[in-house]
Amino acid sequence: MSTPPVLELRHVTKTFTRRRLAGKAPRVVAVDDLSLVLQPGEIVALVGESGAGKSTVGRMVIGLERPDRGEVRFEGSDLTRLSERRLRGARRRMHLIQQDPYESLHPGMRVAAAVAEPLVVSGVEHREQERRCAAALEDVGLSPASRFLRRFPHELSGGQRQRVALARAVISRPRMAVADEPTSMLDASVRASILELILGIRDRWGTAFIFVTHDLAVARYVSDRLAVMHEGRLIESGEPDAVIADPEHEYTRTLLAASEGEL
Repeated sequence: MSTPPVLELRHVTKTFTRRRLAGKAPRVVAVDDLSLVLQPGEIVALVGESGAGKSTVGRMVIGLERPDRGEVRFEGSDLTRLSERRLRGARRRMHLIQQDPYESLHPGMRVAAAVAEPLVVSGVEHREQERRCAAALEDVGLSPASRFLRRFPHELSGGQRQRVALARAVISRPRMAVADEPTSMLDASVRASILELILGIRDRWGTAFIFVTHDLAVARYVSDRLAVMHEGRLIESGEPDAVIADPEHEYTRTLLAASEGEL
């Protein structure tokens, strides 16, 4: 008996209206009839240039945007049809890792409070929060944890802030996470270690990832499957080495030529 997918997008479409000072506001199709399946423990990389619709897909997956049409099914339930209470419950089994970790960390909140926040929402006892928070920081390479627990985000480097964001994922152990360009603002020397942490979270806890990136080299390194987006549509998908060795679409070949890393 096959394992049911953790996520299934069925013919999802999302449009936005561009604001204008005068005249009729044009509608932009951000995502156009997209279907995608994510299996438990799988990492699928959504690849494309800025404006391809990748981040919009990520926001719909996490329940922050609702599609105009189609279904976003998480663990078998269509998020678009859930009540607000049930949607909040589903979100506790998801996690969003943003491009800029400074945006996801409250500047006035110490690391300990930021990492433990998912446990507070779930009603975990304070002493257990402290224990799991320290363990999560150690798991993502912020060791010894005691050096970081009382720091504020501005006292950390970009790489350390992203590790704190990953520690939040470690501590909540979600079924699925969306990583939206999580290494694009980091130095090259730090990127590989962050990618290895994402792979480690998947391997240790079986977390499935939607990994959003513009860089095919990064996607190849971290993903089990590539899904190339262009102008809101999914134009090509497959096993990373196969797509890169013999891309079917001209746009994919353009991304290959622009790739920042070693292929």
